[in-house]
Amino acid sequence: MRSHLLNESTADLYRRTVTAGVDRVAAKLASTEKPHTGISVDELAPVIASIDLDRPLGDPAAVLDELEEVYLRDAVYFHHPRYLGHLNCPVVIPAVLGEAIMAAVNSSMDTWDQSIGGTLIERRLIDWTAERIGLGPDADGVFTSGGSQSNFHSLLLARDEACRIVLKEAADRGEALTKAELLPKLRIFTSEVSHFSVKKSAAMLGMGYEAVIAVPVDRNRRMDTAALALELESCRAEGLFPMAVVATAGTTDFGSIDPLPEIAALAAEHSAWMHVDAAYGCGLLASPTRRHLLDGIEHADSVTVDYHKSFFQPVSSSAMLVRDRDTLKHATYYADYLNPRRMAEERIPNQVDKSIQTTRRFDALKLWMTLRIMGADGIGGLFDEVVDLAAAGYEVIAAHPRFEVVVRPQLSTLVFRYVPEDASVRPDLVDEANLHARKALFASGEAVVAGTKVDGAQYLKFTLLNPQTTTADIAAVLDLLAAHAEQYLGESLVHA
Repeated sequence: MRSHLLNESTADLYRRTVTAGVDRVAAKLASTEKPHTGISVDELAPVIASIDLDRPLGDPAAVLDELEEVYLRDAVYFHHPRYLGHLNCPVVIPAVLGEAIMAAVNSSMDTWDQSIGGTLIERRLIDWTAERIGLGPDADGVFTSGGSQSNFHSLLLARDEACRIVLKEAADRGEALTKAELLPKLRIFTSEVSHFSVKKSAAMLGMGYEAVIAVPVDRNRRMDTAALALELESCRAEGLFPMAVVATAGTTDFGSIDPLPEIAALAAEHSAWMHVDAAYGCGLLASPTRRHLLDGIEHADSVTVDYHKSFFQPVSSSAMLVRDRDTLKHATYYADYLNPRRMAEERIPNQVDKSIQTTRRFDALKLWMTLRIMGADGIGGLFDEVVDLAAAGYEVIAAHPRFEVVVRPQLSTLVFRYVPEDASVRPDLVDEANLHARKALFASGEAVVAGTKVDGAQYLKFTLLNPQTTTADIAAVLDLLAAHAEQYLGESLVHA
């Protein structure tokens, strides 16, 4: 079994085996005609369950044949122009090259003595991103597994920074206040259409879901700053503490960007930490034409970015950044066997000192390879293309007689719904028709779209992250959805 270990004696086997795998995937990409085969859970689950994992096939070619049947054939392919579902992007080849290199070398990013070179590359990319955001000379950060972890990490820092400040002020006044007593009084403010990870983070941080105040949005699905101001004032009046305001630069459902300058001013007025969840909208940092849409982000205390969304990187490639590197100490723990305190005193750069993870992949390499081959303008230009596509797609949907669209997009998301010609059809049947259309389309494998609810009603959603997608694709998918919805309504009304 030592023959399977990657080392100097197996380098040729490594080359042949990985090349065979790459050839399989390349052939699959070249021949994929639909984003999905339409296979169901009930069809695929028994096939995988029947495989005896205690009886290895041994031969890599045989395993690749099997993999074709249990994964490659039925995978959802994000590179297909009619994948219009979630925030999944097609990936750029330089990043895939980086993925292959990092998997083989297998650096772990927790300590310098496990990731020489990798540590400095990650730190340089954090500095580059902080410069693009405009966070200032004291900024820092660390790569993460994704936006949810970045939001959690940022709110952990916000919580502990709020506790530090409030407890010190109480002590200066001679008041005996403990952290346990303070936590139930902390509040987080975010828009009603922000990412669910904000509430989930509050619960994991011991504050509970009720610590998150959902601020209403305007007709463009951006946080209503007048409502935020009232909520902040009410918080103070009730003897509570505004711990953080979370602004979103690219909401998952609408791609809407909250008014960042106004939110920053209100957060500063109430001494609240400002976090910007730019997991989706971070592609604007590289945009040659639309960087201004993020104006105000430079005032944030922390920022979430997901390179694996709008920088066209493979999952995972994300980061959280802070304005003041000293706040990262709230997540620091020194372990004698790993990162003893003396290493910090000796200025040895251990990334685990900043991270809430220990063992961690060298995900930064993918972005490094991308920037060194394509450049920031190259990535930003691709993101500009999908934003332009969404603007054109909005006009296509708005002109369609059977669909209504919610809001003109700021980024590359379109939320819409099928509306029957007969206005007397019950609203619940219209909801069911939209749900059915999405499911039927997915089952056909012809295209993938997402869904959500708006004001309690069922809607459909295009998330456009593929520059290869065209308005013709959008129009064709609309026609497919309309046909599925009409068939459902026709059958429902016949049997009513």
